[in-house]
Amino acid sequence: MQINLIILVALILAAVWTVMTRSLLRAGIGLALVSVLLTIVIFRLNSPLAAVFELSVCAGLISVLFVSTISMAQPLSRKEAIQHMKIRFARYWYLPIIVVLLGVVLLLINVKLDILLPTPEKIKDARLVIWNSRPIDLLGQIIILLTGVFGVVILFKERLKK
Repeated sequence: MQINLIILVALILAAVWTVMTRSLLRAGIGLALVSVLLTIVIFRLNSPLAAVFELSVCAGLISVLFVSTISMAQPLSRKEAIQHMKIRFARYWYLPIIVVLLGVVLLLINVKLDILLPTPEKIKDARLVIWNSRPIDLLGQIIILLTGVFGVVILFKERLKK
């Protein structure tokens, strides 16, 4: 239980650092770190297929695409980066507070999900596991991928405004 709490706290801290960091390259690296920590959580929840997918696609492929895209984009000057960070802080200062409050509320209400998951040894075909037995994992992966896509769209949209 304590290791799960430590991993989740590290996951939240890495996510906040990723959102609040000034450098896009650090944000890309932070995204990979968040994906690796999420992979550990998924492995601990006894879902190895989703964990492998998270590690290979989100932590690996998408992080490489982000870092490559950031490397090709024109970097901000130091003055522009500081101005951009001030705007970001003014716009999103409340997000860490909401995340911490939400975590405390979820910890206090002690949510119990009654989801019957099959043991990994019973089903060997990955297609059956992904499409029939693990729809919540699939939904989570879709949400993560869409979040990444919208993040890139917002990132380039902000660059085009300048």
